[in-house]
Amino acid sequence: MEKKDRPPHINVDYFEDLTGDLGSQGSDQVDEIGRRLKALRREKGLSLEDLARRTGFDGNLLEKIETNEVYPQLGTVIKLSKALDAAFGQVLSGAGDKPYVVTRVKDRKPVARSTSQKGGKQVYAYMGLAPEVEGRHMEPLIVRLEAHAEKEVSSHDGEEFVYVISGVVHLELGEDHYELQPGDSAYYLSQTPHWITAKDEEATILAVIYNR
Repeated sequence: MEKKDRPPHINVDYFEDLTGDLGSQGSDQVDEIGRRLKALRREKGLSLEDLARRTGFDGNLLEKIETNEVYPQLGTVIKLSKALDAAFGQVLSGAGDKPYVVTRVKDRKPVARSTSQKGGKQVYAYMGLAPEVEGRHMEPLIVRLEAHAEKEVSSHDGEEFVYVISGVVHLELGEDHYELQPGDSAYYLSQTPHWITAKDEEATILAVIYNR
């Protein structure tokens, strides 16, 4: 007896509509992170050298982030937010001014992206699903990962949950290595050294980051 093809575990078309072409959005929202970080640093009366001492990041890298030559990865944004006494979500996608939000597919939010520290390679693109919520401690994101051979391990405060929507994801947690297929998920404390990338070309995940 012939086996019938199993239906997908999720409505793939729905997620294709939700994620759309993450790379097709304008650059205004992308540039906001650098501007927000620069404004917060100046508000705190800190120089780039002061912020470098607080975070351990190279001052040249921080300058490139502020001038949008390099778009920081999420772990970097979290560390910079902590150093500037600011909420991670505020830096990533704005402070918000609502007690709740319902995000319709047609109302998907502008995208941001992250590059390698050298600035030449896009590592992932993402869009926030709830930037309007004020005082939030969780940040839900749709993230498109791109295959990236140059490993940039992250470790920071907080917790993370990732769910694979499409593609195959390579995830390293400490010394352990995993390949995650669509429908697979992982939850980990963010202080665990971690690195996540697409195994082949690109993959799309739902990521929820908790940072308080």
